[in-house]
Amino acid sequence: MEESNKAVVFQVGKEEYAISIQHVISIEKMEGITPIPHLPIYVNGIFKVRGELMPVIDFEQVLYNRPTERTEATKIIVLQTDEISIGIVVTDAKEIISIPQENIKQIGLVAYKNTAYITGIANLESRLITIIDPSRLVRGLDGIKQIREYMEEQKNPQ
Repeated sequence: MEESNKAVVFQVGKEEYAISIQHVISIEKMEGITPIPHLPIYVNGIFKVRGELMPVIDFEQVLYNRPTERTEATKIIVLQTDEISIGIVVTDAKEIISIPQENIKQIGLVAYKNTAYITGIANLESRLITIIDPSRLVRGLDGIKQIREYMEEQKNPQ
């Protein structure tokens, strides 16, 4: 995260996570997802935001191998990464906060291939918030390359 360290804090299951605000396009209600067959289990389908089609990834499925329980609070956080725009399904999108750099601790898991998208832990009074790099996340997900190619085909049909 850059110097300003402003981040959107969201909940997946009972845990709190944060993504730098520079990656966040919008926060949307859980609606308008079109299922697509034969996609990886963590992809709920595709949806359209401001005229752009993008895959919707169930973040709880990625993290904990279980689907997000849908409630009124369930949201889709729309993210821009180096690779692709995506929506991630989260239990709740809570707030935007500033995280002081000295409160961000690096963790040894960064070297672990399956959690390379975790860039640190924000240690704030009574809260521990895991910081996610969405560009690393999409690069680490199986099938994203094929999904990106499919999305390009949808934009530019022959």
